[in-house]
Amino acid sequence: MEQASTRWYSQLYVQVLIGIVIGGAIGFFLPDIGAKLQPFADGFIKLIKMLLAPIIFGTVVVGIAKMGSVKEVGRIGAKALIYFEVLSTLALVIGLVVVNILKPGVGMNIDVNTINGSAISGYTQAAAAQGGVVEFFMNIIPTTLFDAFAKGAMLQVILVSVLMGLALVQIGEPVKPLVNVIDMLLQSLFRVVAMVMRLAPLGAGAGMAFTIGKYGIGTLLSLGQLLVALYVTTLIFIVVILGAVARWSGLPLLQFLRYFKDEILVTLGTCSTEAVLPRMMVKLEKLGCEKSVVGMVLPTGYTFNSDGTCIYLTMAAIFVAQATNTPLTLWDQLTVLGVLLLTSKGSAGVAGAGFVTLAATLSVFHGIPMIGLVLLLGVDRFLNEARAVTNLIGNGIGTIAIAKWDGSFDQAKAAQEIAAMNARSGKRGGTATSGAEALSPARVGKSQV
Repeated sequence: MEQASTRWYSQLYVQVLIGIVIGGAIGFFLPDIGAKLQPFADGFIKLIKMLLAPIIFGTVVVGIAKMGSVKEVGRIGAKALIYFEVLSTLALVIGLVVVNILKPGVGMNIDVNTINGSAISGYTQAAAAQGGVVEFFMNIIPTTLFDAFAKGAMLQVILVSVLMGLALVQIGEPVKPLVNVIDMLLQSLFRVVAMVMRLAPLGAGAGMAFTIGKYGIGTLLSLGQLLVALYVTTLIFIVVILGAVARWSGLPLLQFLRYFKDEILVTLGTCSTEAVLPRMMVKLEKLGCEKSVVGMVLPTGYTFNSDGTCIYLTMAAIFVAQATNTPLTLWDQLTVLGVLLLTSKGSAGVAGAGFVTLAATLSVFHGIPMIGLVLLLGVDRFLNEARAVTNLIGNGIGTIAIAKWDGSFDQAKAAQEIAAMNARSGKRGGTATSGAEALSPARVGKSQV
């Protein structure tokens, strides 16, 4: 049985990788067929999404109920918000700096009067519907208790879950049987997720076939400079910024990437971080993060800590200005940055969230022509792959970092889990030991990215 589990083709990441390659080939050689495979990718994501609300509810409620103190909830929440704001701001600034250095839009000389803006009308309407800051906070409150679950609105579900968890903490001992029932239901839901994840290779492959089949490789070449700039910037952010955070947390970046390689590949194929949220929660707990921290931090980070989206927003906004020869002073760019600090929050769960947020930003800052967003439509799916993967890695490392900051990260458990991963990968005992040593308290801060 153990021998079968170590076969290379039985690993989920191998199956997903094969699915992506086959899907890419179908999209390239049979584009008409590839463009019609999107329902398979959408179906896989919908299967996961139908489980998200009850899983988030159960994880948050059980985690808070087992804390035993309202102060602990407030402490973790405050640390999470500080971390999210610092990392999001860094991502926005890095994107702004790189786009000014590489100047991917300079020389395109696009005349805005010749652009047909009908293609982005749906996005601009969605951006207008988002409203301002007041509307954003009001929308966190659901119309009814069950409305949040019916809509699958993540922030609303988190609010209901936190309130329920706090109520159970205050009641105490009499509600322990209820907490146990919710916990057992949660374990059942995770078992359902495990069954659905067997379809991940199909979902990832279909998503890649659709992307290449519908938009073609030609779109990559026409806006190649922007694509290269974004991918390089996200890589720099992951290696330098998130790598430094990972080092401080005691988990080397390469170890993190290997441990979550399945989830990263699924996200790359489907362009959806939500598709792997349940598995991320389970694996972070196995890695040594307390359930309460994972339950509060990871789902919230999906909304407030979208590092890849932040990089994309600044780069895309300035790219449109460069491509349309729109002059921007330093003050103008800092104003765009300030607007993005607000608009980049809370767009998760909206179809084409990054694009909608960008439209909302340009509708507030009138210096950049919003009609220029048409230039991004052809490659937005390819851009979305980079920002989705960066968002996933950023939130995974962020959860570990906040757990470490709060003293809720079990270093020894993480070392054991990494050693077990090395053993499952067919590593010899010496390599598995080195993985454990890399996470030992004596080695924290000394590991290499």
